[in-house]
Amino acid sequence: MSADFNPQFSKIGEILVNNGKATESGINEGLVQQKTTNEKIGTTLIEMGLIEEDDFATAYGQQLGYKKADNFILLEADSKVAALIPEDFARENRVLGVSSSDTTIVVAMEDPEDVVAIDSIKRLTNLNPDILVAGPTLLEKALDKVYGEIQKTAEVEQTIDSITIVSGDEGSQEEVDLSPDKASEEDAPIVKLVNLIFQESIKERATDIHIEPMEQQVYIRIRIDGVLQTIMTPPIASLSGLVTRIKILSNLNIAEKRLPQDGRFSVKSPGKDIDIRVSILPTVYGEKVVMRLLDKTGFDFNLTSLGFPKQNLNTFKKVINQPYGMVVVSGPTGSGKSTSLYAALKEIKSERTNITTVEDPVEYQLDGVNQVQVFEDIGLTFGSTLRSILRQDPDVLLIGEIRDGETADIAVKFSLTGHLVFSTVHANDAPGTITRLLDIGIAPFLVGSCLNLVMAQRLVRRICTNCKEEYEPTKEELVLVGLEPGKVDGPLYKGKGCAECRNTGYKGRLAIFEMIPMARELRKLVFDNANEDEIRQTALDNGMTTLRDAGLERVLDGTTSVEEVLRSTVEDL
Repeated sequence: MSADFNPQFSKIGEILVNNGKATESGINEGLVQQKTTNEKIGTTLIEMGLIEEDDFATAYGQQLGYKKADNFILLEADSKVAALIPEDFARENRVLGVSSSDTTIVVAMEDPEDVVAIDSIKRLTNLNPDILVAGPTLLEKALDKVYGEIQKTAEVEQTIDSITIVSGDEGSQEEVDLSPDKASEEDAPIVKLVNLIFQESIKERATDIHIEPMEQQVYIRIRIDGVLQTIMTPPIASLSGLVTRIKILSNLNIAEKRLPQDGRFSVKSPGKDIDIRVSILPTVYGEKVVMRLLDKTGFDFNLTSLGFPKQNLNTFKKVINQPYGMVVVSGPTGSGKSTSLYAALKEIKSERTNITTVEDPVEYQLDGVNQVQVFEDIGLTFGSTLRSILRQDPDVLLIGEIRDGETADIAVKFSLTGHLVFSTVHANDAPGTITRLLDIGIAPFLVGSCLNLVMAQRLVRRICTNCKEEYEPTKEELVLVGLEPGKVDGPLYKGKGCAECRNTGYKGRLAIFEMIPMARELRKLVFDNANEDEIRQTALDNGMTTLRDAGLERVLDGTTSVEEVLRSTVEDL
């Protein structure tokens, strides 16, 4: 910088040129582009690749008379100081508390000219802000790291008294107190950590908890809207205590560390009743724990809220109101199969019908429906339960999953003797569901006779409505998903990321469906033991919408993104 150059009386472009970080022609090019983007000149120059983010932060600080926050200062920020500023406020206003003294708080900001945010920080902390300038990418990394540290350390220090645990013994209601004051001094930190994991998982609507040991750390991840996210990384020394605590709650053998084990227990918290299924697997670094969370408090879905397109909804309603036959829903674990069938039961239940379910596990408790929980350890299997239900005068039967020939045989006989049967199988798509039933061992003439409808489904994440924004997809992106560039009517959307959605851009999920009503032509193909390709082609000729096409419809109406459809479906070859 020349001796007579004063950056505080200069434009940002002049400072960049003077620092040797940009050319005058580049700045002029950026100014032209800025007129179309309406973004700040710095953002425009960075997006065009004309300057580096770090060089802009330096110039911006020089212009305003502030220092630049470097990598070390941000990533080593004091979490106790950062905690003085609520995370939601920090992410929304792009600020991070770094350090403090008796009267001041050092704050890194992306936009030091945001006087409203500065005044708010002063009111929140009762300290005078001392500003550092930070680039957006580095600041985002620091926010993730520091507030992640706050979650795994500061909150662990708080006692969580609102959660109680019910023992894992089937039928037992003995409560296990998780309050730290009931634990030994040595065990209390582990008790607090386990409580915190449950609290965070329930708060974030998680469906699974993964405790994964690695060489130096334990990764604790929760599955939110079908995608795993890390919530804390305690040291590997904590693994033994975590696993032992969970084994005790699940009534498992704490001395056995070489073999897989399965167990269960329940978490009761205000307004929630969560059934937790535990699976423990030995790995090279220790025992990995996966816990499936089933919220049994209530079922608030219906067929409309699941995301059925109007035509599919009408078809589905017509089929589930038939007096007999079989409806089969397929998809991988966690694709919402049971939820769709529960919604169907909710639609058709009345005081005139006897509805019974056989499930493992019972995922939701439905009023007016008789639900049986399978417990194979005492001989209460799908087969034995179904044989008993024959004497219970059922009208409608839901079988949680057709796993073997015995269960399939009973389900088919039910449907052929005047009962309406709902069930699920694991298959990749709707045509594959039919061949899967044949593979299990059901005769083709029985499959063709009993099936009313076959449906495959997947869950895709909804774009967060709080940070939803239009964007221009690349040609490659459109080609990948099967859309022709230039022929997409209307804008496409994505989530920018905000505190509401944990910066993922998505919040909540909806289902997409591939549905085959069993028309006469399709039944004949099944009778003739046709292969999957013939069934697929006939279903397409009859108007079947594939999972990929169903996903694209949701992309075009702005509900989900191209990225989600590519993640959840395969190309129709």
